[in-house]
Amino acid sequence: MAWDLIGHAWAEELLKGHIRRGAVRHAYLITGPNGVGRRTLALRLAQALTCEQPPAPGEACGVCRNCRQIASEQHPDLHIVRRAEGTRVVKVEQIRALERLLALTPRAAPYRVALLLNFEEAHPSAANALLKTLEEPPPHVVLLLTAESAEALLPTVVSRCEVLRLRPLNPAALAEALQRCHGMPAEEAEFLAHLSGGRPGYALRLHQTPELLEARTEALENLLALLPADRIRRFAFAEDAAKDRSTLVALLTVWLSFWRDVLMVASGAPSALTNIDYRAHLEALAAVVPPERALAVVQAILQALDDVDHYVNTRLVAENLMLAFPLIPNS
Repeated sequence: MAWDLIGHAWAEELLKGHIRRGAVRHAYLITGPNGVGRRTLALRLAQALTCEQPPAPGEACGVCRNCRQIASEQHPDLHIVRRAEGTRVVKVEQIRALERLLALTPRAAPYRVALLLNFEEAHPSAANALLKTLEEPPPHVVLLLTAESAEALLPTVVSRCEVLRLRPLNPAALAEALQRCHGMPAEEAEFLAHLSGGRPGYALRLHQTPELLEARTEALENLLALLPADRIRRFAFAEDAAKDRSTLVALLTVWLSFWRDVLMVASGAPSALTNIDYRAHLEALAAVVPPERALAVVQAILQALDDVDHYVNTRLVAENLMLAFPLIPNS
């Protein structure tokens, strides 16, 4: 079967070429924003490396036991390392456990494949622990790392990997692919292509999870209601929003996309908006909020997200952000 990716044809062809020539690297680092397709590309490579009956070198049949188990992340020779729920980092103990597994002969495939997701979340000691395997990998091991950017990792880790930098697709190209590959109506495909920022995985997640779209709409309606509100009402909202850290992060992420859109419209560059269904609100705000003020709000939200990530008191973060929003009287 084809690798069934949306976009990133160059990366697919590069990796297929490595397999065809017998030149598979011992380690790949796949970078790009969340939802762009890093994990999917890594799993397709793992399938192509382990397929029992490939239609052609570099391809995977998609139906053999190895292909099906890789797709479901249940293969005995696929080892996935990610930050455990409730923790902030990938721990050194996880890497040491992985290294013990990688030293063993593969059980059901030609390779043992290690998939290290979001490796920018690794503790420095964990990243350093991986260096030995990166420097002297067993011959039957392929390491697949994903991260938002190579710059977020230790240079010594990056230098030992072949780096594939995935980028978001043009919204028009993504919308066409969503219609062609997933049968979406044109209007929905265009909407999700913009809302996802050209990230295929995120667009599909939004399509499959209506609750995410509902939460996003609620976040934007709350934001619009706060702009004409006085400080008392804003602080009351901040107190409630700050009760759950993950909910606050999701809220701030939606607000960030909205204010970036306001900045783009105010700066005269409205062609690549994310929230195209709120275009009228964006244009109305851009008419009364100068670009420098919109930029200040964007920077304030980025700072709030950084503060939450570093476990600053969430209520304090939310209240400070309320003070950064302009007061926009109801028209």
